[in-house]
Amino acid sequence: MAHHDRRGLPVSTRSGRAAAHYRDGVDLLLSAWPGAEDALDAAIAADPGFALAWAARARLHAMRTESAAARDGIAQAAACVARAGTERERSHVAVLSLAIDGQSGPALARALAHLESWPLDALILSLPLGAFGLFAFSGQPDHDQARVDLCERHAHAYDSEDWWFTTSRGWAHTENGAVARGRALAEHGFSLRRENANGVHALSHALFEDGAGTEAEALIAGWLPAYDRSGILHGHIAWHAALAALERGDADAALAIYASHVRPAVTAGLSLNVITDTVSLLWRLHAYGHAVPAGLWDEIRAYATPSFAQAGFGFADVHMGLLAAATGDRAAAQERIDALTALVEAGTLAPGPVVPAICRAALAFAEGDDAACARILEPVATEVVRIGGSGAQRAVIEDTLLLALMRAGETGKARALLDARLHRRPSPRDTRWRAQLTA
Repeated sequence: MAHHDRRGLPVSTRSGRAAAHYRDGVDLLLSAWPGAEDALDAAIAADPGFALAWAARARLHAMRTESAAARDGIAQAAACVARAGTERERSHVAVLSLAIDGQSGPALARALAHLESWPLDALILSLPLGAFGLFAFSGQPDHDQARVDLCERHAHAYDSEDWWFTTSRGWAHTENGAVARGRALAEHGFSLRRENANGVHALSHALFEDGAGTEAEALIAGWLPAYDRSGILHGHIAWHAALAALERGDADAALAIYASHVRPAVTAGLSLNVITDTVSLLWRLHAYGHAVPAGLWDEIRAYATPSFAQAGFGFADVHMGLLAAATGDRAAAQERIDALTALVEAGTLAPGPVVPAICRAALAFAEGDDAACARILEPVATEVVRIGGSGAQRAVIEDTLLLALMRAGETGKARALLDARLHRRPSPRDTRWRAQLTA
């Protein structure tokens, strides 16, 4: 009897139990829901020669930065698929092998080619998508549009009731500026499967971009208690609620959420999420004029330094630059700036010169040199998208530029930037700042 994955693609296993566990495991992986590890381990136990189960398990290890286990798992998958696997399965394993090996450019190219033949291979389609996907970290200035193009190219293959694709498609449109369409798709995808952390995440982004922060807070407050703290997006989704609270000026609420869900000591999130969420939220708090409680910056520095000491990952580098600037560690900030500049000169830093520029601007801002901060950031403002992540995450850089302009007395430039932001994304904080400039 032939067995298939959730979307009808054949899988090479003789075990019906293994196939069922695999379908469940991939569903849980794509929804960032706890239990994927157990389901995939059960699939492997039922059929130790099941290549795709090994590959999915390796992908999960890689997401958690468990590098050695990821490499071992994908090697097992490659050995299994060489003995008994279809052309699709061999290609599937090859794509994941490149991604796990850190060969992002070749992995993206091979994933796109793979999807031309097998667009329903959702695990492979997931790789270029998302804020931390292969497109986002490619350094391309048009990666938001590229995700939309990819989703639309393959939309014909997916049922309109496919919860994963509908959610992913919605997120892509939201990030590319089609907020109404993105929100509608995200809401529909979330309604199809509520036990889906990626679903509520996509919807949170849509609400942020739609200026509906209070709706985002209500959504998260009602949903998050049912999502176990072991879920990799638990802390990040709580960060969205904290960000919404801060947008409306409630620093105490933001800090309470941070203390309960976001700080390194309480979250089981991915290390990249942990460092970027914590740094960006505390940076905003301080920049907006609120006090950051003693010890919080030190906790982040202790957590981040072992994992992100080496320069070369632009999105992390930006946040490490903010961290060094915020803690007054000029030596660490300059060391990273110098290392990043060398990588730019060597042509090996995907996002390019914008990364060291942001770090230099952050240092100037932290040291009170607002004019220098604005002078550095203004020419590269349109290039910030190259660092990847989401619009909500990158907004901290635009906030820094805006505040630097305001404090440096560049009222006309600040007013123009605020008007553009309010047109693009209504915000109670921007409305208050706009009123201050016209008072």
